[in-house]
Amino acid sequence: MAKVAILGAGGWGLALSLAAHRSGNQVFVWSPFDAEINELKEQRESRRLLPGVKIPQDITVTTDINVADGADVTIIATPSLAVRETAARIKKIADCGVIVSVAKGIEYDTLMRLSQVIENELPGRDVVVLSGPSHAEEVARGIETSLVSSSKSRCACELVQEVFADSKLRVYTNDDTAGAELGGALKNVIAIASGFCDGMGLGDNTRAALITRGLTEIARLGVYMGAKENTFAGLTGVGDLIVTCMSEHSRNRRFGRLVGSGVSVEDALKQVGTVEGYYAAKTAHKLCAVYGVNMPIIEQCYNVMYKDVDVKEALKTLMTRPQCAETDASWIK
Repeated sequence: MAKVAILGAGGWGLALSLAAHRSGNQVFVWSPFDAEINELKEQRESRRLLPGVKIPQDITVTTDINVADGADVTIIATPSLAVRETAARIKKIADCGVIVSVAKGIEYDTLMRLSQVIENELPGRDVVVLSGPSHAEEVARGIETSLVSSSKSRCACELVQEVFADSKLRVYTNDDTAGAELGGALKNVIAIASGFCDGMGLGDNTRAALITRGLTEIARLGVYMGAKENTFAGLTGVGDLIVTCMSEHSRNRRFGRLVGSGVSVEDALKQVGTVEGYYAAKTAHKLCAVYGVNMPIIEQCYNVMYKDVDVKEALKTLMTRPQCAETDASWIK
């Protein structure tokens, strides 16, 4: 039995707490928000995020972050914008075990991947990225899911693999944290574009092209940033992209659908809440400029969300670009 501390009581944090509990671990969930913790203590359920999913009594929920002291595994499961702040909160805890990053994003100011942000705040700690095609709504209910535990430390990623391994959750390992994180962050932008297609009433042909060409763009940037090309053909690449572009659980897709149907970006954000792809599009646009990488789908998503370009005009721009070959290996180092 391992001690698992989960920092963040959102849908994904709670889903992972249930998965770790099913695997026979001692589980603690932290949130800085009194109201959130009080609801979980009183109702043993997050009615807004995971309605009908009960949190077992022996999962401890608390606002005391020192619960991470002595943990074998500490999971940072906050939104991407809060990862640095959360990592900084546990600096004074001498031993909180392997640190696991499950948020998906890239820090805009520094262009650091989130595992790098954690390493920057907590130097010398083993950091693992846990990612893959997974919606909290399904993991929480024990629907069979596969993830990837990725780290420079083989021992660390195998520990995380062991902690979560059961008949409902299969965890693979790899050492390409850059590929795992970039696939997880950038697919959210493509999922917004998938929502645009839904909102405009487009079809399966369009979505198939979008997913395929979107994966090409993600891999193109990823290789420039040090990732392995074949990682994008796996669970954290094409797997995560497919599930986010096609699932009704995807907030990125829901947001895109609203915008595609004529709702303003501002109103769509208010309706959906946290949309990681909205922030990732701004960061991806900056990365395109820094690395000189051509990413037309992500560029048009950025234009719609940040430059008030009409979504139909953005689609026309994509479809009428100069003709080219499908496969161009010139960007591979």
